[in-house]
Amino acid sequence: MSEQATTQTTEAPETSGIQTDGAEESTYVPREIVRNDLSGDLLDEAYSSSMVDVEDGQLVHGSVVKIDRDEVLLDIGFKSEGVIPARELSIRNDADPSEIVDLGDEVEALVLQKEDKDGRLVLSKKRAQYERAWGDIERTKEEEGVVSGPVIEVVKGGLIIDIGLRGFLPASLVELRRVRDLQPYVGRQLEAKIIELDKNRNNVVLSRRAWLEETQREQREDFLTNLKPGEVRSGVVSSVVNFGAFVDLGGMDGLVHVSELSWKHVDHPGSVVQVGDEIKVQVLEVDLDRERISLSLKATQQDPWQEFASNHQVGELVYGRVTKLVPFGSFVQVGDGIEGLVHISEMSEHHVDLPEQVVTPGEELWVKIIDLDLQRRRISLSIKQAFEGGVVAAEYQEHFGDHAYDDEGNYIGPSVDPEAEQAWAEYFDENGEAAPPPGAEATPAAEAPPAEPEAAPLDDDA
Repeated sequence: MSEQATTQTTEAPETSGIQTDGAEESTYVPREIVRNDLSGDLLDEAYSSSMVDVEDGQLVHGSVVKIDRDEVLLDIGFKSEGVIPARELSIRNDADPSEIVDLGDEVEALVLQKEDKDGRLVLSKKRAQYERAWGDIERTKEEEGVVSGPVIEVVKGGLIIDIGLRGFLPASLVELRRVRDLQPYVGRQLEAKIIELDKNRNNVVLSRRAWLEETQREQREDFLTNLKPGEVRSGVVSSVVNFGAFVDLGGMDGLVHVSELSWKHVDHPGSVVQVGDEIKVQVLEVDLDRERISLSLKATQQDPWQEFASNHQVGELVYGRVTKLVPFGSFVQVGDGIEGLVHISEMSEHHVDLPEQVVTPGEELWVKIIDLDLQRRRISLSIKQAFEGGVVAAEYQEHFGDHAYDDEGNYIGPSVDPEAEQAWAEYFDENGEAAPPPGAEATPAAEAPPAEPEAAPLDDDA
């Protein structure tokens, strides 16, 4: 082919007739060639006009012509194929290129480098997807709409959803109550609301709980309307936090504050309830506007203060254990979860500068109830008045009632049941005085404790 390009006309070739033995023979006549030459500059221009021009950051389209393990080649009509590295193919980490695209697929990509150090055109399908998705997501947030996509990854603190870019769904916002095992959500298609958007940081935070609350609003309103303070409901502990426990009542979660878990002091809610426990709770308050339910576990249990006040009165003697010393006295536990104060002035007949001069933590002793204030939940006790004597509380009567002392005031122990005494006498008459108590086995001779070794005789020379 000559340096100059030529084009031919489309005129049909001419033929002339020659008569031979009565037959006319056709003769081919070449058609006329019309030259339309292009100069060298025009030829370069023709070539350039058939190719696209690209710049960094430009969105381009092309077809997949080759798929390798670590890259994909894309024909966009440039002088060479564009290269899409595997990491730029998808928002999914460590994705296999053959799972993302097929040969012949039409793909949109963003130009990262018009020419890298190896002279290659470097593209990104992922960045192009980001650019398209951001516009859609910004509009969705403005319209307070919903986005959806498959869960592609479990990360620390939540899930990653493919919504055209990586949307983060915190674990606390996956369901109406917190979910501990997120792995079963991988691959599921989830809907969510956009609650935070920052393009500069490429940050999108989603909330499925907000979407669930919106779609279930009518059901929640009916549930709250039918829930009345004072009712006792059964529920399941759905989560335990530092300030209390959430209980699923079958339609919504309510909060049992740490102060409502027990009549006793609670260091951490986990010491009282665990996730999955089935418990009965009393409804304290229903906030329709904020859609919050306050519950109480201790309200369904016996109030130990009420029980103590019902069974004791001022002037009685009770047995207790010193739990804590303070500058103004000591606290003594006199019941399950019940502590009273022995003021320093009630610790001894003589003057006391410090409580530790009289008692120590863990010491057990008798104290007298000198004041009982159920409303304020306070009990005043006295050690020095306990020495003056008095009536012991009912729970101690069996062992420390009047029958346990002789006429001179000496302790002789609890009274003996004659029938029980007779039964023991018959048992030992039949089995011997050395017989073990019924239900116990005698210690075999082989298991008898070894006798202490006799002292060795002193050496005469010692």
